[in-house]
Amino acid sequence: MTALSDRSVRDLGIVSTLVDALVAFARGRPKAGALLLGAAALSTRIPGLGVAVSVLLRVYRKLA
Repeated sequence: MTALSDRSVRDLGIVSTLVDALVAFARGRPKAGALLLGAAALSTRIPGLGVAVSVLLRVYRKLA
């Protein structure tokens, strides 16, 4: 069984954020999609940022 490395976990977070951005664009939420794309790009420098932005957007939508 192969253990996940830090790099593969970070890459998985970036891909997850990109998928969330594509879904946001497809559902007609261009601002959220752009925010998620930016967060995915910054996740290469700040690990976990994209996942945090994605979670915060989901919480915001749930409360609004």
